[in-house]
Amino acid sequence: MTAERSEPHLHRLTTPHTAAAVGIVFAVLFTASIVLIRQAIPADPFGTTEWLEAGRSRLTVALTLSQFACIAFLWFIGVLRHRLGDLEDQFFSTVFVGSGLLFLALILVTMASAGGLLLADQAEAVPAQESAAFAHALILQISNVYSIRMAAVFMISLGTIWMRTGLMPRWLVAPTYLIALILLFAVTEALWLTLVFPAWVAVISLFLLTHARQAFPPRRTIRPRT
Repeated sequence: MTAERSEPHLHRLTTPHTAAAVGIVFAVLFTASIVLIRQAIPADPFGTTEWLEAGRSRLTVALTLSQFACIAFLWFIGVLRHRLGDLEDQFFSTVFVGSGLLFLALILVTMASAGGLLLADQAEAVPAQESAAFAHALILQISNVYSIRMAAVFMISLGTIWMRTGLMPRWLVAPTYLIALILLFAVTEALWLTLVFPAWVAVISLFLLTHARQAFPPRRTIRPRT
């Protein structure tokens, strides 16, 4: 007598309800790393290089935190895209994901420049003052201009998606557009401008966490294809 074999069931891979917390993790780690870097480097990139030794520990901690911040932001992009579900549009999603990845790439270049500066100064392989001035100027340009612009595009694309699909309330969409325009056209090296984006990410994450059941549908059981 042949025993009947029960048909296996496959479970659809779904996002955990608490996945949106990675946005808060990014906001905390990224804010801490940016503050440490701005405290370690002087305002004048063409001054002396004594700050390299004094700020070495802060820069080292900032570089470590930024790596995990970038990983958390990558997961945050996945959370936002999962929330779109079947409403996802290829055009807007390409801009949304692409700008987010470019933002990550620019942040990693910034941190790599700071790390390279520390290594070069420690090994004394290049003239310290010239390399410090170049790396300092590069860090400020990328973190305060180019990465901020990509963050603004990221917010504008998301705001447009939310407005057209109704996934997020208008009281979140309107400030998203306003903050994005400020980041897109502001010309300043002020620290607050760099910290606006992680603060926005934290607010969005808190909203997703408080509306977790709406953001992430329950797991469904599916049968395997034969």
